[in-house]
Amino acid sequence: MFRFHKPVDIVTLFHKAQSPASTQVAKLLKEVSASGTAAANATDTPTNDQAQSKRLSRVFELEITETPPTADQLQTILDYLGKDQISQVIKGATTKKDALEKFRQNTASFSAPLVVDWHHGRAVAASTNSKILEMLEQGQTDKE
Repeated sequence: MFRFHKPVDIVTLFHKAQSPASTQVAKLLKEVSASGTAAANATDTPTNDQAQSKRLSRVFELEITETPPTADQLQTILDYLGKDQISQVIKGATTKKDALEKFRQNTASFSAPLVVDWHHGRAVAASTNSKILEMLEQGQTDKE
């Protein structure tokens, strides 16, 4: 029987290799992505370990890029984040308009790491694992 497969969600890490925080986030996302893929491919009855890591079993395609987002991507990301987190993404910015202007003048004003879940309209401008895992977990519960 023919059936359509649902496309895999894309999660992007805007990464700065020189940043230890960004490197830590990249490592975390790679582990979560790998465990989700392994869980999706498992055909056996889940073990206790697999059941305990269910919250980390979300399947997504991880994109890691060292280039800053485009202006259009940044506008979308700022919408995802909300006003209170703008300054975490664009140094010295206080409003969305201000952030876009500063970014157009100098893309180096962009702060990495930044994790974006494009499918679920979420972004995290933090290097704390708990906030990133929370965002990924929310995306997983949206699918269930």
